[in-house]
Amino acid sequence: MKTLVTGGAGFIGTNLIKKLLKEGHEVLSIDNYDSGLKDNHQEGATYIEGDINDIPDWHPDRGYLQFDLIFHLAALSRIQPSFDNPEETFRVNTEGCLSIAEYAKKFNAKVVYAGSSSRWHNPFKSPYACFKHMGEEVFKMYKKVYGLNVEICRFYNVYGPGEIVDGDWAAVIGTWRRQVRDGKSITIVGDGEQRRDFTHVDDIVDALYKVGISDKSHKDAWELGTGINYSINEVYNLFKTKFKADATYLPNQPGNYRETLRENDDALNQLSWKPQDRLLDYINSL
Repeated sequence: MKTLVTGGAGFIGTNLIKKLLKEGHEVLSIDNYDSGLKDNHQEGATYIEGDINDIPDWHPDRGYLQFDLIFHLAALSRIQPSFDNPEETFRVNTEGCLSIAEYAKKFNAKVVYAGSSSRWHNPFKSPYACFKHMGEEVFKMYKKVYGLNVEICRFYNVYGPGEIVDGDWAAVIGTWRRQVRDGKSITIVGDGEQRRDFTHVDDIVDALYKVGISDKSHKDAWELGTGINYSINEVYNLFKTKFKADATYLPNQPGNYRETLRENDDALNQLSWKPQDRLLDYINSL
C-alpha cells in the first residue's frame, strides 16, 4: 500500500513509519523539520522536505506518488507556543488540513487525522485548541460533502522513545528529561494537581495502524488514551524516586486544562485496541 505520513520525521511519525515499513507499506514522508529530525529517517522510506500546504500542487507526473492512505500528523503541537504565533498555528493546523483533504479527494485516498483530546475542553482557551478543532471540522465537512474517506484519532498525552526533549515542542515528560539531564530543577506549572492521560507511543501507533487498515468508520472520532490519568505531582514523584530531582512550581499558564482522560471505549471494542499503562516502567527505563 502506498502511504504518505505528514510530519514523518517527528516523534509519532517516526514510530509509525517503523510500523508501516514492517508491514510492507511503500512510505513517503513530508516534513518541514521544524521539530522533526533527519536523524529519525528510516531506511526504506522516502523523505521530502517541504510544507504540507504545498501538497495540493503535487501530481504523479512530477514524480510524486498517488497514495492509498495518508496519515496526517504534521502540526504545531503545543499549547503555549501557539499564543506567540497564532497565525502560523492556523496556517499549519487548519489550512494544512484543507490542503490534505483536497489532495486526498483528487485520488480517493483514505486519511487518518491526528486530532487532539483538547476537543473536549473549551476550544477558545488557546489558538492551538481552536485550530486543531477547526481542522477536525474541515475533515468532517469533506467526509459529509465530498464523501472523503477520513477517520479522526484524538491523541491524549503521548510519550515514549523518540519523544522531543529539547526546545519549545517538548511535552512535560520530554521537558523533565531535559531538565534532569542538564542538572536543573523540574518545573511544575500551576499546583501540579492537573491530571493527564499519558499514552505510550507504541499504543498510539498500534491504534493508528488499526484505523488505517480497517474498514470501520467512526461517526465522530477514535479516542486514543489509556483511560487512566495521573496528576502532574504524581508523575513528579516517579521522577523524584528515579532521579532524586527537586521541583520548582511556576505560575499557572493560559490554556492549561485541569484534566484529560479517555472515557470512550470504541477503539477498544471495535478495533480490539489494548492500550497499557506503561508510565512507571518507562520512567524507570530512562
